[in-house]
Amino acid sequence: MRTRRKPDWLKMRPPSGRRFTDIKSTLRDRNLNTVCEEANCPNLGECWSGRDGPGTATFMLMGDRCSRGCNFCDVTTGGMEPLDPDEPANVADAVTEIGLDYVVLTSVDRDDLPDQGAAHFAETIREIKRRDPEVLVEVLIPDFQGDPEHVRKIIDAGPDVIAHNIETVERLQWPIRDRRAGYEQSLSVLRQVTDESDIHTKTSVMLGLGEHAHEVYQTLSDLREADVDIVTFGQYLQPSRSHLDVFEYVHPDAFETWRRVAEDELGFLYCASGPMVRSSYKAGELFVDALLREGSSVEEARQAARAAAGQ
Repeated sequence: MRTRRKPDWLKMRPPSGRRFTDIKSTLRDRNLNTVCEEANCPNLGECWSGRDGPGTATFMLMGDRCSRGCNFCDVTTGGMEPLDPDEPANVADAVTEIGLDYVVLTSVDRDDLPDQGAAHFAETIREIKRRDPEVLVEVLIPDFQGDPEHVRKIIDAGPDVIAHNIETVERLQWPIRDRRAGYEQSLSVLRQVTDESDIHTKTSVMLGLGEHAHEVYQTLSDLREADVDIVTFGQYLQPSRSHLDVFEYVHPDAFETWRRVAEDELGFLYCASGPMVRSSYKAGELFVDALLREGSSVEEARQAARAAAGQ
């Protein structure tokens, strides 16, 4: 298939600055991984370098190798190593050293472990909160094979936001995601969080993979039926030639349309939507920060987040 030329609106800010260097040094000193690096996130330069505030990073727990092989993801599959028992404390120490007041944690899938790493994930949340209860913790969790006991370990650890990505519309779950993932399984994880807690829930959808508009609308409707609070839309970008091709580059106007549909028609608390938006993206973080820490109204928090993102 002929490689599609990227349009002008897909521009990346190259990593630079003292803040970027300091964060990278702290992570390497403590042998920590970030999804920013492992997934080749296009926003790494912006988030790490900072713009009008401190840089941010999304910590990736349980190693840099995944038990699954999703065809959109650049994280290496296979060859997982035993969990590092010091990682929860090391992450918490790094949060303190970097000076973050909003932390995003995610992980590889670890289907090789008895609880798929749920207890390790939960302990990292607790270590951060022990050091500073005021730090807001957002977690982007695996599906844990849909096991409610494993999901409950994350809920009981008390993060402020639990995210789990449905990734794409139901028809395209395979071949985009690993066969062990699934549309209904992901919905069940999100639904459990809303049923068993008052923790805010979040998910992400990639566009540009061949989805139809009515399928995107149905996905949004299913997510709202599961009481998901926050949704993000971003453009799929091919990490390498061995990954899925980009079906189309979706125009920014279409992303704005989906934002309005999500917020104004379907009632999501917040929707970050744009070609360069990713699930761990500071516009979403700033919305939650304004909502929970500042006590802003939903509309005030939306405006603050968009202003900070330059929208």
